[in-house]
Amino acid sequence: MKIALTGASGFVGCNIAKTLTDRHGDDVIAERVDMTDRAAVEHHILDHKPDAVIHCAILNDWDRMWGDRRYAWECYVEASRYYTEAAQQAGIPCVVVSTDWVFDGTRGNYTEDDIPNPTNFYGFLKAATELVAIERGATIARVSGVNGPHWARPTTPRAQDPGFGYFVASIVDALEVGKRFTVWESPLINSKASPSLASMCGEVMRTALVTPHMDGKIVHCCGSESVTRRELAMQTCEVFDLDPDLLDFADPPATELEGKVFPHDTSLDASWTSRTLATPLPTVRELLEGFRHERTTGQLAHL
Repeated sequence: MKIALTGASGFVGCNIAKTLTDRHGDDVIAERVDMTDRAAVEHHILDHKPDAVIHCAILNDWDRMWGDRRYAWECYVEASRYYTEAAQQAGIPCVVVSTDWVFDGTRGNYTEDDIPNPTNFYGFLKAATELVAIERGATIARVSGVNGPHWARPTTPRAQDPGFGYFVASIVDALEVGKRFTVWESPLINSKASPSLASMCGEVMRTALVTPHMDGKIVHCCGSESVTRRELAMQTCEVFDLDPDLLDFADPPATELEGKVFPHDTSLDASWTSRTLATPLPTVRELLEGFRHERTTGQLAHL
């Protein structure tokens, strides 16, 4: 397949690209396009004539998102509108990447058909993106607690944040050289989620593209289990053969919380996705073992 992929240089995007090329031999079109320019997006799809589109690119800058909300709306909602409309006009399937943060985090174990109720602007932008994308026949792929190598960068882009992204990589980076690592624990941050491996997310998305009748559907890209940050940290030590005595547990810095609201428990249930797409639901340990394999060999894990 020839697949137009946005955000291919980002963490999730580069894993999608590697999954498409290494595992399936797909031709990935990953050139940069101004996603806020409708005409540029339309010409990009018309010129390259892909068989499918995966829209993964976002404005990955929390401060700018809050500082310029109109621009953030253009980067998230309008960009998704342009790509899904272009795919619709071309008569090709489209997957739009979303997040577990569309939920408020008050109960967890959210299914694919639960109603979003975001608690912050990022979650709101993603929930609005889902609406415009579904209306145009796209498939929504929600990711959760994504971990794995960043194939486009030699080092982990950032350390721990109030979400689960890069969490495992940050722990491994620190502990494997004997540094201490403080795991944040607080009811005010994302403290429970359903981990996934980024390459596994790419596999779910590719399967959704080739599965009939997925237009307007929502799939969850995650494993079978939900864990707290502490539980994930301890399992990371077990799988990567790291010293758990180097872990500390404390509240996050006050600067991470000022003026911000985060969903507490964003764990997902991916049972419908697994049944519909015949994709596996790995355990947390299996996902971590897959991450270790990819980190040490440079080859994709088979889950």
